Amino acid sequence: MTHRLFDGREHASVYQKYRFTPPDELKEMILQYLDEKKGKPHTLAVDLGCGTGQNSRLLAPYFQEVVGVDISECQLKEAMAVPGHQNVSYRKGTAEQQPFPDNSVDLLTAASAAHWFDQQTFLAEANRILKARGCMALLGPTDKTTLHYQACGDRLTGIYEEVEQVLLPYTSSQVAVGYSGLAGLYSAIPFPDKERIDSVQQSLSVSLRDVVGFIESWSMFQTYKAEHPHTAEDLLLNTQKRLLKEMGVTSPDTEIEMKLHYYCILASKPA
Repeated sequence: MTHRLFDGREHASVYQKYRFTPPDELKEMILQYLDEKKGKPHTLAVDLGCGTGQNSRLLAPYFQEVVGVDISECQLKEAMAVPGHQNVSYRKGTAEQQPFPDNSVDLLTAASAAHWFDQQTFLAEANRILKARGCMALLGPTDKTTLHYQACGDRLTGIYEEVEQVLLPYTSSQVAVGYSGLAGLYSAIPFPDKERIDSVQQSLSVSLRDVVGFIESWSMFQTYKAEHPHTAEDLLLNTQKRLLKEMGVTSPDTEIEMKLHYYCILASKPA
């Protein structure tokens, strides 16, 4: 987790505002898996690459303690500014070197983050800190996203995909690994008890402004913006204008349906 594409204060603010929380269905699958493999009590969950804490907060009601870990101080400041979760704390650190004792973690998660980790070092550290029968859950969205509004959904999705193509040259190989479902990392997990869940669909009612903000939160957009700041801003503005025109509306607060597809890798450390 040594990549530093999310360090900027402005990017962290955009990330906190526009990134979506993983679907409840996937959360329930993870908790059910943990119940089956390890059982209660659920004492400690560690959320690696926690960013601004969306996934960390999602786990809060089910554990005595949740610790979010990220390398970016700006991301962590945004996470800490969200009130209402007394059992959630945040620490600066990497997935490859954790401050937790041996055999101390019930659940180790990474949401849209594991593609940044050094595979072998991370897996060795996961094996060290997980309790016997403790579980790992690595999840994230695929590159399949669709937009829906009345009869123009296909055209809206086409505009969204055109933006992805513009940003493709600025997309890191790690992001591509994430979109592919972490196939290599899954194969490398040394635990015999492991499985993968593919294509858990999340349907969200969001504003058009949220869709454009989500694009702005992407690491590839931020890379593009660093090289072409004015062109990047124009890309966002023009994308919003094109979407508004296709929808036949004038307000970026108009709600549309956005469908994302998630994968999840589950694994349980042997007793």
